[in-house]
Amino acid sequence: MTDTNGHRYLVFGASGFQGGAVARLLAEQGHAVRGFARREVGADKATGGVTMVQGDLADAAAVRAAFEGITHAALVMPLVYDQETVETYARNVAEAAVAAGVRRLVYNVNTPLPGEKTPYASFETRRAVEGILRDSGVPLVVVRPPVYLDNLFSPWNGPALVDDGVLAYPLPAGRRVAWLSHTDLAAAVVAALGAEGLEGETLEIGGAEAVTGPELAAAFARALGREVTYLALDPAEFEAGLGQVVGADAAAGVAGIYRWAAEGREPELFAADPKATEQRLGIRLTPIGEWISAQPWHIWAKKND
Repeated sequence: MTDTNGHRYLVFGASGFQGGAVARLLAEQGHAVRGFARREVGADKATGGVTMVQGDLADAAAVRAAFEGITHAALVMPLVYDQETVETYARNVAEAAVAAGVRRLVYNVNTPLPGEKTPYASFETRRAVEGILRDSGVPLVVVRPPVYLDNLFSPWNGPALVDDGVLAYPLPAGRRVAWLSHTDLAAAVVAALGAEGLEGETLEIGGAEAVTGPELAAAFARALGREVTYLALDPAEFEAGLGQVVGADAAAGVAGIYRWAAEGREPELFAADPKATEQRLGIRLTPIGEWISAQPWHIWAKKND
């Protein structure tokens, strides 16, 4: 399980959207990849070229076993927002990584972090993980992405976009966001795993353009060839809908990001400079219109129900 550079990669959350994108890209590049997932992955969902292992981040022994022989690791936390539980996850990863002599660990915070402490577990649990990893001494790079474009290519947004021309999302219409695709996230994480001179850095990353809600709707209108209107959802409404899919606790955690954004603080927090991302990591970010045009939006049309 070693590539030509002697690197052996461990990707946490490899059965999910974000970790899966990282694991696939590493495998496509010919690297030896081990994926760690909480649930057993069926053959229909397995990622080609990735050796999957099942385990729980709360199980220190399972985490240590996953790190055996590993030189580089990519971490994203699951949708868990209990402070004590998340800190246990972080300590287990940190201790195992240090014991394994990992050369680089990239932590995807999965959100930007406000400069001040907030009452929201969505931020503060992730901030705690960052601190635990740094204090452990593991060679660390932290990436803080904004909101994902892929959230819009979903059963919750796709039909409304295609059939009704409505782009509904729980962010204020005037807030600029550097929407990022999972593909570009993976490119950023993989670059951070290998680039020299990044150790110890925190990278605020984002997509190719920072746009307001109406500007994002206009990009969809151009790509889809129809009028599209932006609708700023109430975070409470968003939380209620998400809770039906991921459970109330996880939904409350995620919704905290949008509740904070609705308060209007740090208006540029989600608008990372794309040029800085591209130059620091040596990657090309996908323009929003290009990403939209590449998705098979027709699958959400009512005629396909």
